[in-house]
Parts: sequence; structure tokens; C-alpha cells
Amino acid sequence: MAEANQILDVKGLHCPMPVLKTKKALTELRAGQVLNVLATDPASRNDIPALIGRLGSEVLSVSEEQGVISFRILKK
Repeated sequence: MAEANQILDVKGLHCPMPVLKTKKALTELRAGQVLNVLATDPASRNDIPALIGRLGSEVLSVSEEQGVISFRILKK
């Protein structure tokens, strides 16, 4: 699996901040780059994949460990 080009730590932030910060971080990446988002807000499980779908990018993986949800996102 490719290394993330950027890691975005939004742990401790609540809706809508994880989504807004994820959107901003994606605008700074080039197509083909990978963003890793670390979140603790349970709403992120649905909100971030919904955002990525609307933006036309791809969620490569979602995992959760000790309350931290990790999203690997490919910017298209």
C-alpha cells in the first residue's frame, strides 16, 4: 500500500470540522496522491465517505483502532 502524501489529524474535533478540514486538505493535493485522515467523531464514519463520493475521489480503506477511525483517501 502506498505511503500517505499527507496525514490529517482531526481527532477530538466534532461535526462538521472533520469534513471541512478533509475537504480543504484534499484541495491541496494533486490527483493520484493519498490523504490519511485520523478522526474520533463517530459521525465521520458516514460523513467523510459521503464527502469523498461527492468530490469524485476514492476511499481506499477505513479502519478503526482504539476509537480512532483512519481513512485512506485517493484524490482523483
